Amino acid sequence: MKSLLLNARSITIAGLALASFASCAEVSPSPLPIVVKRTQMHMGTLVTITAVSPNQDVSNRAMQVAFDEIKRLEQLLSTWRSDSELSRVNQEAGRRPVQVSSETLELVTRSLELGRLTMGGFNIALGPAIEAWSVLERQRIPDERELQRLKPLVDWTRIQVNQEARTIYLPHTGMRIDVGGIGKGYAADRAVEEMKRAGARGGVVALSGDIKTFGVLPNRNRFPVGIRHPREEGALIAIIDLNDEAISTAGDYERFFERDGIRYHHILNPQTLQPARACQSVTVIAKEGTMADGLDTGIFALGPEQGMALVERLPGVEAIIIDQAGKITVSSGLRGRLHAP
Repeated sequence: MKSLLLNARSITIAGLALASFASCAEVSPSPLPIVVKRTQMHMGTLVTITAVSPNQDVSNRAMQVAFDEIKRLEQLLSTWRSDSELSRVNQEAGRRPVQVSSETLELVTRSLELGRLTMGGFNIALGPAIEAWSVLERQRIPDERELQRLKPLVDWTRIQVNQEARTIYLPHTGMRIDVGGIGKGYAADRAVEEMKRAGARGGVVALSGDIKTFGVLPNRNRFPVGIRHPREEGALIAIIDLNDEAISTAGDYERFFERDGIRYHHILNPQTLQPARACQSVTVIAKEGTMADGLDTGIFALGPEQGMALVERLPGVEAIIIDQAGKITVSSGLRGRLHAP
């Protein structure tokens, strides 16, 4: 089936925002589940967890175990922490393999699989190039010679994973793994599993633009999620209702600076190590947050045509791509699922 093209003026799309369903939290005389929401700061962003549970105690327990799981994963995966497992892998680059937990091994393995799936569009070894650009801090533009020197250090195919020994090895000094483009989706997946074990009947785990849902609201409706417009502050392109699905958006509008009328953002083309220019935003819907989170970045780097062709080949994956000119392409499986905000 062919993808559906939409005019950017007739619909509006981009980053993600949970649509309001606070009214569902009202307790009625009937034994309906209740909806409780709580927000904390983890993984460098606001994490909002919503629980649909039989009572307040179950909701509190489900939200707490979810936050605890996210915090635990942050301690393993964050490269902002010098004592994390990934930081130790990076510190030992060019020296020796590092034994890691099953979670770190799983996420790096999945990341390399997504690298192959996106033909290198998704690349967890881009850290040295991202640091060279330093979009938010120094806002510098590295010259071509500097970027060329970095290319041997950003080759994700050189990352060595030994499943039996449970080790990860970076063969060249200066190489670095950064799972910022997939870690939040992975954390959302894990947090949802903890919520289910704690007795929650439904809920949402939202780490900024990475959202995972399960179950339904007390009125049996799915969870509505708004998709932001990449160029109109506060505007939504559409709303999609999710049930046991994840959604993630990569866009050029959150971490960027402009110079001489040119926008420089943090999503790099792994081939050129320059900001990828073909898209304004890519939203991916999948069963897993890990898949949605990694794919949106990989597709952003691939560009609209190759990216949508990949989506149409993947079972259970849908996407909304806005190219640099503002044209919106929606995958065939989303027909009839998007509605106006």
